[in-house]
This record gives sequence, C-alpha cells and structure tokens, in this order.
Amino acid sequence: MSVALEPTIAHVPQETTVAAGSPSIARDLAMLTRPRIAVMVLATVATGMWLTGGGFPSSVWLSVLIGTGLVAASSSIANQILEQRLDRQMPRTADRPLASGRLHTSSALWLTAISLAVGTSLLISVSLWAAVAAVFTWLVYVAAYTPLKRITPLNTAVGAVSGAMPVVIGWLAADGPQRVAAGELEGTLAAAALTTVLYLWQFPHFMAIAWLYRQQYARAGMQMLTVADPSGLRAGGQALAAALAMVPVSLLLAVPSGSPRLFLAEAFAAGIYVAATAHFAIRRDDTAARRLLMASLGTLAAVMIAVVTFGRPSL
Repeated sequence: MSVALEPTIAHVPQETTVAAGSPSIARDLAMLTRPRIAVMVLATVATGMWLTGGGFPSSVWLSVLIGTGLVAASSSIANQILEQRLDRQMPRTADRPLASGRLHTSSALWLTAISLAVGTSLLISVSLWAAVAAVFTWLVYVAAYTPLKRITPLNTAVGAVSGAMPVVIGWLAADGPQRVAAGELEGTLAAAALTTVLYLWQFPHFMAIAWLYRQQYARAGMQMLTVADPSGLRAGGQALAAALAMVPVSLLLAVPSGSPRLFLAEAFAAGIYVAATAHFAIRRDDTAARRLLMASLGTLAAVMIAVVTFGRPSL
C-alpha cells in the first residue's frame, strides 16, 4: 500500500544469486515486508489521526497501526508474487525470497492472505470505513499499479494514490466523517491538505528514480515516462508541475492551526523542492536526479516533522 518503483535489468548471471548467500529468516521477512516503507505508511496514518483530533486510548492506536502495518506488508508480498519473474532478472532483487526460490509462491500467498485478513480485522474493530480504505489502498497498489508498470507511464499517477491514502485511513479511524457532520472542519481540512501534499510529492520523487534507472526499465519493458520519452522533457515537466502545485497546498496545511511557524516551515520545504525539481527539469542528468531524490526525502521529512510539531488544529 505504498508506491515503490523498482530498478530492473533484463538479465542477471546465475552466479549473482548464488553469491548473495542464504539470508536469515528475519532478513527474508524484511525483504518481503519492506519495513522502511511500512514505517513511512504508519507515520502518515498516525499523523492523519493526530490532525483529525481527539484523544484515543492506546488500544485504538495499536489496532490501527498494527492493522495498517499488516495490510501494507500483505501488499508488499503480493507485489513480489506478481513480479518474481522480473525480480530474478534484477541484481538488487534477485536474492529476494520468492525470486531466489527460498520461499514458494503458495507459502507467500498464505502470508499475503493471513496478513491482509488479520490487518483488516484489526481495523474493523476500530472503524469499518478505515478498513475499507485500507483494502482499497491494497487493491490500488497490487491490482492496478503493479500491472500498469508494464503497460503505461500513467502507472505513477495511479500508484501515487496508494502513497497518499494512509492519511485518509487515519482520518477515518479518528471518526473524521462524524467530526465533519458535527461541524469540526479544521482537522479534516488539515488531513485533506496533507493527503494532497503526499500525492503531489511522489511525482518529482519517482521521476528522479525513473530517470536514474531509465535504461534498466527500458530493458525490462517497464513503461515509465523516462522510457516513453528518453529525453526526460515530459518527466521533468510533470515533476515540476507537481512540485509547483505542492506549494499552495503545503501552505494550506498551516491554515487550520493558524501557526506562522508551520507556514514558514512549509514554504521553505516546498521552495527547496521546487528548486531541486526545476534543476532536474532543466539539466536532466544523473547528478540532478540524485539531488532531486535526496531533496525529496528531506522535503518529506521536513513537512511531516513541521506538521506534527506545529500543525495541530485548534479543536
């Protein structure tokens, strides 16, 4: 339930897999579930709940976070089931449990189903609609984004939905619709702004990745925008348009809290992102792409920290 573009190549020598060794069960589990991505997902879910407002007992927080984490893990495993043939062709993924043959597809299917079922059940115990949103995010990532990577450059626009949805899950888990009905609009405005920021943020981030691995994507038949247009003009233009659109939405994040510090922090972070994206759009080389990639990670961290530190609406 997150977006992840994988660098790919057309062929990997057999010795590459052998040299990788035999990872432990813990490492195999980490490869399957991608905990670093899961941490980002859980951070956005928690922020969505926090912005929406209201105190929650620890049992609610645990149910939402563990439930979402399990659904995210399920989507990651399902993604690797569908792409194991391609993973075998990539040096960086050839040693994954499914690609290397250490885990059978049938076992991975069981893990996918169990983690999805348990995670959804935990979310249902808090909010049926939060569970529905989590399953929808799973479907977007697994059933839409994953196959679209081989079909159309629009895959990024579709996959970015799953990257932004965790905020919505948190909003629903925090009774967002009921709060809106009661006239409490500030938290919903903040959550909506953050959802939009996360959606737009992904375009420069992933265009940088798509540029860096454009030749590998092309050999693997992945239809990224940098493959459809090797000049990078379309990728740069799309990235810059998203970064520019992110500026007013980022500033909107400060409105519900009325915090000048949040306004300044968001303006600074968005400005840096626009500058890095414009540099990439003009230069369209590996150095500019790497700088944009690093700027994207710094921008995301700055936005989330500023929101948590200064952005709680006055509820």
